[in-house]
Amino acid sequence: MASNGVYIPHESAKGHVTGQAHYIDDLPRLHAELYVGYLGSPVAHGKILSINLDKAKKIPGVVGIYTHKDIQGENLFGPIIKDEKFLAYDVTHFLSEPICVIAGEYPEAIEKAKAAIELEIEELEPILSIDKAIEKQKFIGKKIKIERGDTSAGFAASDHILEGSFITGGQEQFYLESQIAFAIPQEENDLLIYSSTQNPTEIQKVVAEVLGLGHHEVVCICKRMGGAFGGKETQGVHVALMAALVAQKTRRPARCGYDKDTDMKVTGKRHPYKSFYKMGYSQDGEILALEIDYYSDGGCTADLSPSVLSRTLMHTDNAYFLPNIRTTGQICYTNFPSNTAFRGFGGPQGVAAIENLIEEIAIRLGKDSLEIRKKNLYGPGRETTPYGQIVRNNILPNLIERLVTESDYHARLAEIQEYNRSSKLNLKGIALTPVKFGISFTTKFLNQGNALVNIYTDGTVQVSSGGTEMGQGLYTKLRQIVADQFAIPVEDVKVMATSTEKNNNASPTAASAGTDLNGNAAVNACEKIRERLAGFAATLLADQAAGISPEAAEVCFDDAQVFDRRLPDKKISFKELVIKAYKERISLGERGFYATPGIDFNNDTGKGNPFYYFTNGAAVTEVLIDRFTGELKLEKIDVLMDIGNSINPGIDHGQITGGVVQGLGWATNEALTYNEKGELLSHSPTTYKIPGIKDIPLHFNVNFFDNPEHQINVLRSKAVAEPPLMLGISAFCAVKNALSSVLGTSGANINLPATGEEILMALQKTGVAKMQS
Repeated sequence: MASNGVYIPHESAKGHVTGQAHYIDDLPRLHAELYVGYLGSPVAHGKILSINLDKAKKIPGVVGIYTHKDIQGENLFGPIIKDEKFLAYDVTHFLSEPICVIAGEYPEAIEKAKAAIELEIEELEPILSIDKAIEKQKFIGKKIKIERGDTSAGFAASDHILEGSFITGGQEQFYLESQIAFAIPQEENDLLIYSSTQNPTEIQKVVAEVLGLGHHEVVCICKRMGGAFGGKETQGVHVALMAALVAQKTRRPARCGYDKDTDMKVTGKRHPYKSFYKMGYSQDGEILALEIDYYSDGGCTADLSPSVLSRTLMHTDNAYFLPNIRTTGQICYTNFPSNTAFRGFGGPQGVAAIENLIEEIAIRLGKDSLEIRKKNLYGPGRETTPYGQIVRNNILPNLIERLVTESDYHARLAEIQEYNRSSKLNLKGIALTPVKFGISFTTKFLNQGNALVNIYTDGTVQVSSGGTEMGQGLYTKLRQIVADQFAIPVEDVKVMATSTEKNNNASPTAASAGTDLNGNAAVNACEKIRERLAGFAATLLADQAAGISPEAAEVCFDDAQVFDRRLPDKKISFKELVIKAYKERISLGERGFYATPGIDFNNDTGKGNPFYYFTNGAAVTEVLIDRFTGELKLEKIDVLMDIGNSINPGIDHGQITGGVVQGLGWATNEALTYNEKGELLSHSPTTYKIPGIKDIPLHFNVNFFDNPEHQINVLRSKAVAEPPLMLGISAFCAVKNALSSVLGTSGANINLPATGEEILMALQKTGVAKMQS
């Protein structure tokens, strides 16, 4: 009956396809419920001179309009630095920054109120680029650094030195369910909030503090999200605050949700980066020295930018031993919405930087980039990261060799080289890139989880945890984990909606650690219950005549049965044991807790062990480029991932596939476009292009790499959500490989994403792409 390692359909799969899986906007409207909207800043940066609400308040259907003056608590919040205002009152910092919250009986009243509010604002000069922020020295937080060795000595010993800059663009999370929250006033001052959030504790905390309540007066519930990808780790706070403010002021239920265009315009995204590098390498391709200075676009407040940037520095090494390295990072202040978490959380920007340079080395030396990668891989005697953590059980060399063989890499490379010599219309390229992604929050205190497990007298089980379900299958894996602990059918386990009432002070479901933290906490709770049940069962199963005395250690749970291994034929059903235990007043509920062991990192020294383990993988991607238009087509992708022991192979396969595709989008075609006023122009599915069905190659293989050396974590599993995304960078590297066949050893200095426009401009420099009239 064991469900570990078995593909079990997603617990909400049937509900998703039938429409019975409820999201917040599906919750039925309550009596006297209000709609909530807001008036935002008409400029990216401006000084508010006056606001007149008189005309707007008289519009039929308008119940209330609220400004910062109506806030009972502190009009300031932030997950790391408290620097973000809920409602602007003196200066605005981005287009559509909230100034007034409007409550209405119907949406049309809100729109009329927006038009009637008299807002006088003096436009100020905005900062709308990383370059401008650097020029004006406008930064958020302090510069951070990780270094090792002596880069000056490394450069002196190098045969070649390469210097330049590299840009990685931002990315929209593009979750299907936009930001939304539903606030319901309770007795006294209490508020109940349904929120589409990865972080119910953050919603509870911020709503309470901004509205002048205690944390114990706010409960946040999240049953599921229609996607998140990091975009709902902190930024669900804004709509929750608007709905909660209205509910508090009117004592009526209030719902606030963005449409897709608004959501894309006003929420933070993956951080764009500009990095300046200097690299020294030998004639055979070994990297001897590397210096990279990263500048991220943080937007107008800190949000999670310091932690995102820290992870970038920690992943600049990716899969490679770099003996002499100095990386620094600075967050740029710009007049855009605060950029935030996105799948990979800074890791993709660091991995892209080093993989881009690996390709440059290969191009300049006239070698295959796989040879350069293998030359610099972590290996025996080269096992310490720049921040001092040992890369244990390093399987990357073996994983790469297996992928090379299974993908027939060398034969394909030879065919591509021959194709490029003869083709006048197209170019082909290929690249194999690895990933070594650290698993844990890099902020130590976040690496904790709790779970509540309750067994009922019919033998069924409810489990609650601080982890949230956004489609990634956490609830399904928790069902399997708990079912296995008691050896009962997975159908007898139900995972309840995540609630701050049941699981307090929970960390966000992020950093790929959802199953690790909450699964281990659930196991801890189950073990406590099972120990009690085993002790009780031992007394029931004992047989003094046969010399079998009560021994809890001899009690086994298997196939919904409980027995003493010394008397395997004498069994009691799990359900029967549970009801007997209840009648003997034995507790059938337990709270479990888990704290990730062995992690610690000193931000001041840039040294320590920030990760519990590493998830590894590699991908081979083959691309086709039209030499005259720059159009890119993905031809083949082969992926091999080490995710330890898979709890649910079907869900993990889906997570890997989805992660790679999302990475492909970031690396090749998802371009955020703004005008000179700071307005996002690509703010809808018609103007922002995520990968579609036709973008996915027919040849798309995903396989698991068996790693018996991995003996830690819940059921020996490894995190799977974020690491595959960085394998999409293989497509970007394949584009560089293709371009090098016509650009020669001068390199293919393109930025990410490698859009058709980016490719075409690179080709036009060589004269091989000619626009036809």
